[in-house]
Amino acid sequence: VQLQASGGGLVQAGGSLRLSCTASGFTFSNYLMGWFRQAPGKEREFVGCTSRFGSTNKYADSVNGRFTISRDNAKNTVYLQMNSLKPEDTAAYYCAASSSGLIVTMASRYGYWGQGTLVTVSS
Repeated sequence: VQLQASGGGLVQAGGSLRLSCTASGFTFSNYLMGWFRQAPGKEREFVGCTSRFGSTNKYADSVNGRFTISRDNAKNTVYLQMNSLKPEDTAAYYCAASSSGLIVTMASRYGYWGQGTLVTVSS
């Protein structure tokens, strides 16, 4: 099982980035996909998730209206479009997969994790 995240980088406040996460080694369409982030000195926090076929999304209040999650099951890839970025969005971003049939936000419910991709937002 592998989750490969990419797309992080340095961006100015107000800018946009799109993260991608490509999965292999499991049946992608059977899994809820989520994004989490961890800023230096802070705990990992839920950013958002998308259901198995992308029909339902849930976001943290802090990113709702600015971030959008989508998935392409044909490409085994989930995306995180981040707009109107703020310095407080600076963090390592992780994609994760959960076998849960329901929307879940707790990190402990996600069994597969990718490596982080760093997003830095300058003021």
